[in-house]
Amino acid sequence: MEFDFSQLSPPDRYKLMGSSVCPRPIAWVTTLNEDGSVNTAPYSFFNVMSAEPPLLALGMMRKPDMDFKDTPANIRRTGEFVVNLVNEENAEAMNFTCIDSPPGFDELAAAGLETAPSSAVAPPRIASAPVSMECRTFETVETTHSTIVLGQILRFHIGDRFVNPDNLHVDALPMGLVARMHGAGWYTRATDLFQMTRPVFAQWQADQEQAEQASAQD
Repeated sequence: MEFDFSQLSPPDRYKLMGSSVCPRPIAWVTTLNEDGSVNTAPYSFFNVMSAEPPLLALGMMRKPDMDFKDTPANIRRTGEFVVNLVNEENAEAMNFTCIDSPPGFDELAAAGLETAPSSAVAPPRIASAPVSMECRTFETVETTHSTIVLGQILRFHIGDRFVNPDNLHVDALPMGLVARMHGAGWYTRATDLFQMTRPVFAQWQADQEQAEQASAQD
């Protein structure tokens, strides 16, 4: 079935995109409000984009009245934010921070979360997150319905038990990361995995020649 996106409303486009492009990692973003309090919100239109410079991308839609949500408003004002990854231990707390709270409501305190100071930016990290990335705005793209931010990663925090400092091998499975799935309220765990080795052309070509020779001898 083919859909002409120029003929669909933004909510219908979102429904197709968000339910098809999955699983998606979750950026649990901490920023500072104008009064200095901490704002926390999760976004799943997110991923890493580059290692040089080290960039991640974050897509944040606007409110129904087209006003900016707190997170993009804070990023636009300060140019600083922290992306925390979400594990299963923090899943309920992350979900709570989606709450439609009034301005000034402290989602972190209500969710029982503790923060840790960042090294290079003002917003704090979520202390229990397995990975936190301190970011400064690299570039911002404004559309009619969303704000897309490229953030340059200044500091990368990862739990000691998840990384070998000698070779930087990351043991991802014990992190217990969760990701966003289709529809409202659906998430997935990173537990059902399979591995495939990246093919090498020279080996593939040799295998093809060997198969052809074997076939000719039959």
